[in-house]
Order: sequence, then structure tokens, then C-alpha cells
Amino acid sequence: MPHRRPRRTRAHRPLRAAITSALLGLALLPGGAHAAAAGPACRPGGAPLVPRSGVWFGASLDWAHDSIPAYARRLGATPAVDVSFVQLPFAAGDARNLDAAVRQIRRAGGMLLLTLEPQQGLAAVTDAVARGLAARVARYQAAGVPVLVRFAHEMNGSWYPWAQQPAAYVAAFRRVAAAVHHRAPGAAMLWAPNYGGGYPFAGGTHQAPAGSADARALDTDGDGAVTGHDDPYAPYWPGDDAVDWVGMTLYHFGNVYPWGENEIPEPGKFAALLTGTYVGLNGDESAVPDFYGVYATGHRKPLAIPETAALYAPGRGGATALQIKRAWWREVFAPSVRTRFPRLAMVNWFEWDKTETEIGGRVDWTATRDRRVRAAFRAALPSWLRFGADARRCGRPR
Repeated sequence: MPHRRPRRTRAHRPLRAAITSALLGLALLPGGAHAAAAGPACRPGGAPLVPRSGVWFGASLDWAHDSIPAYARRLGATPAVDVSFVQLPFAAGDARNLDAAVRQIRRAGGMLLLTLEPQQGLAAVTDAVARGLAARVARYQAAGVPVLVRFAHEMNGSWYPWAQQPAAYVAAFRRVAAAVHHRAPGAAMLWAPNYGGGYPFAGGTHQAPAGSADARALDTDGDGAVTGHDDPYAPYWPGDDAVDWVGMTLYHFGNVYPWGENEIPEPGKFAALLTGTYVGLNGDESAVPDFYGVYATGHRKPLAIPETAALYAPGRGGATALQIKRAWWREVFAPSVRTRFPRLAMVNWFEWDKTETEIGGRVDWTATRDRRVRAAFRAALPSWLRFGADARRCGRPR
């Protein structure tokens, strides 16, 4: 079964109207764990929004119950990247709530990772919608907020309305990318499929119907069916000219399906998922392509981990929250990660405590809420991470 990611239900949608200017942020906290980790923001001549050295550290916050200042106080440093989700076209309140989030990010000296969810389907992402989005992104940049646009993430899954429609997806991504690159040339486009273990995620609401044109396009080995032997990434590739960054959400959801048990991650799991070499308790997934090798190295793109965390379900026994989360962040922040994956340029922690449908109960993904976990997490943050004030000076090289 796939290594899945957390889902956000409507009850947990970020960017709620409760965010106001009263929550506006702060710069790096003096005396924090990494308050001094500043430096020039962008590599001269490099890809847009890439740090000159090190790796951006960011967070995906539950905006209805958290804020950048509150998170920064807990962490001891301000995140360089803040993840926000909106529909495209915008739903009621999206524009207002996104503007409020951007005000926080601007005051904190951070960067916006704007995740766009075409819940009405890919056909709704018209040229006019793309131009309007790009104009908004340009305004945010003019106000001092760098923007990385993640459009229709996890398109290779089977759980979103934009899923498993390779031709329509590529056309929509290119439409948005063209508008953003033209109207907001300092911004960047992030292409981010789901990890391919468990592909094609059979049984999902939006799985490509057998015999359809989409299914035929996804049958990369030509055997007449879409299976785990088909390439879970290549049919969705929009092209080098449209993609500035590549990325993948990588969670520890557990070791063996069904998920929900509190289990310490297997050693080497993070790197194995990223390189398509996972063979472990959940089975042999070595048929999955090497995402890092093909897309980060092969296409010479910076790599983002837009969301990561490790599952801890309170009240279910097993390993403790500290044991599970510490084992995972030790993999994500291992010294070998910097040497093995030199194109890694961003890691964002999923700072949510919410109900997950996959396990039918609550999961605490956070790293800064519990006192003991927070202290260990702060102590584990490596010196190569880059925080808030660095991101303000970033942009596409001229």
C-alpha cells in the first residue's frame, strides 16, 4: 500500500478568516536555536528562490489555530517558508485569507509556498484564471514576499479531482506556469507528485478508468493496464521550461499497512523513498523510479520536500511521540542528506494535530507542541538549515 500523506478536510482548511493583522509576525528571534543562521539568500545565476547555501526550513501551519509568531516562539526561529492552501479558482474567502497570511509572512521575512488545488477540475483553470493568479503573485512579490507556486500536487494519486489526467494536467500546469513566468518573473513553479509506492492507488475516487484515454497514456510499459510497473511520474511531467523546482511530500505514515500504529521509522526510509529503493516492512517498492536522480539531478532542478512529518496517534500505545518523531527527523536532517542530495533546497514540517481518515482518528504530526519533543527537535536542527530573514532577499536572478 502507498506511503500516504495527511489529508485536509474542509473542517481543517487552512487560511481561515480568523487570521487578522493582529497576528502579524516577527523576524528571527534573538537568542533562538538558530537565530544567527542568516546569510545571502539566493545563489547567483542559479534557479529562482534557491538559497545560496544550505536548505530552507519551513512549516505547514494550521492557520485556524496557529500563526507564524506563535510557531517562531516555540521553534526559536522564524521559518523561511510558510505553506498555504487555496482552491483555484479561489473559493469564497480564499483571497482575503491568503492576503492575511501573506501579511504575516511579509513581516516575518519569509517565503510563501502557495499550493493551488483545482477542486472544480482542471478545466476550470482557464487562461483568465491563470492570469488573475499571476497578477496576485506579482503583487505579493512587489510587497517583498517571494512566492513558490505548487500547482495541483499529487496529480498521480487517485484522491483529488485533478488526479490521473495526464494530458489535461500538463496543459493546466503549463498554462499556470506561462502566466506566472510572464507576469511574476521572480516567482517559481514547483512540480510535486505523490511518492510512487502503491501506484496507481487503485480504488480511489479519481482513478483513471480502465480503457480511457488517460489510462492508455498512463500505461507506460504498454501491457494494456495501469499497474505498479508503470512509471508513476513521467506521464505528468510538464517540461523543463514550465518547472523551476521539483518536489515530493514524504511522510512516515507507519511501517506496515494498515496505518495507525505508533511505529518507529525503519532506518534509511527517507532516502529510500526519495530514490525509489525502498524494500522493507511494507514490501518491495524498488520498481518506483529514482525521483531524485531523474528529476532533481537529471533535469537539474532544486528539490523541495514540501511537507514531511511522522505519524503519532495519541492513545494507541506503541512507541512514544518522541521516539517516532526523533527517528524520522534524524533521517531527514542526517549529515548524509546534504552530501547525498546536494540539490535539496527546502524542507517543510507539517505542524498539524488533526483527524486522519486513513486511520480513523487523531494524529499529532507536530514537532513543537509537546515540551520534550520541541526541545529535542530544536536541538536537532542542523546548521545547514536557513530561516526567515534569508528568504526576503530571494528572487529570480536577473
